[in-house]
Amino acid sequence: MAATNTEAAEYNERKLENKVAVVTGGNSGIGRAIAERFHAQGASVAIFGRNQETLNETLDALGGEDESLAVRGDVTNPEDLDKLYAAVEERFGRVDVLVANAGVGKIRPFDEVDEDFFDTVTDIDFKGAFFTVQKALPLLSDGGSVMFTTTGATEKGLPGMSVYAAAKAALRSLTRTLAAELAPREVRVNAISPGPVETSLVERMGIPTEQATEELGKITEQQPLDRFGRPEEVAAAAVFLASEDASYVTGAKIDVDGGMAQV
Repeated sequence: MAATNTEAAEYNERKLENKVAVVTGGNSGIGRAIAERFHAQGASVAIFGRNQETLNETLDALGGEDESLAVRGDVTNPEDLDKLYAAVEERFGRVDVLVANAGVGKIRPFDEVDEDFFDTVTDIDFKGAFFTVQKALPLLSDGGSVMFTTTGATEKGLPGMSVYAAAKAALRSLTRTLAAELAPREVRVNAISPGPVETSLVERMGIPTEQATEELGKITEQQPLDRFGRPEEVAAAAVFLASEDASYVTGAKIDVDGGMAQV
């Protein structure tokens, strides 16, 4: 049966019209894909990252300074987070959607992990995400949406990923806790758990690119779809969680991993 005009209009409506979204790590990989998809769905987007060149490139893709905002900084630096939210408040006045996406996927055998490596990974992947959300609370709209980017590595025992997986597992726990704590404000808090995805993160795993690709290839062999995901596929899940389509979803984790975690 053909859709009615009303149904067609609802289907084609931009899901994030007039929303203000902040995406950390929004200048590359999954974060950039999320920022671009949010912008296409009508949101005003602020991106935050360390690399000025990729921030500029992504800002251009988001309609430039007239439509979006790019702030350079590091999630491990509290002053940089303060700078981010000061800029967002001045430009947009609020935050409706927050994606704590900035992360690092470095891997190292357990017996070779030293304190510097441990601190580098956990400072970015857990502590940075924790304070990204905490410092946003004064600007976060009641009824807003918060997302953490976790990983399918929390569901499998993957060699070399002890610190990375543990830090991301902490985010999964934080998702549940904040879903309860922020419920009185009707703020929904959820997690997106990507499997192996075609992004530049492979180049930043701390091992040669060929080795990283080989290791991730072993992971894809364990999931039914047997392929790398695309950043755009993860971004589609983020749009769902950011929108009113997910108005009754909180404390949840959406696996975008080709079935790796569940099959």
